[in-house]
Amino acid sequence: MTAPLRLLPAGPATEEHPRPARALHAIARISHGPVPLDFDRLAAEFPAVQSGLALAGEADLELRLACTGPEELRTIAAALHRAGAARVRIDLVLRSLTPAPVTLRPVP
Repeated sequence: MTAPLRLLPAGPATEEHPRPARALHAIARISHGPVPLDFDRLAAEFPAVQSGLALAGEADLELRLACTGPEELRTIAAALHRAGAARVRIDLVLRSLTPAPVTLRPVP
């Protein structure tokens, strides 16, 4: 049995209590233990989870995270270990890369 995954209290943002900005972006590569981690549950429990990929290779799961700061990122990493992850590797995202539009040239 794994520990429940809890991070931030749920509830709608209000003018008095707006949701914090999520300026710290990271990629978490996770190798799960004997029991696979449930991506849907992780995404529901952690507002920072933006998307994920199930992988074949060294890591089993990759999560794209958008955190409010280093404290939330540390909390997520600790909760992933408590939930049964055998290994968690966090890489900070420095910038996002997008391909430039393709320029078509006429054929002479």
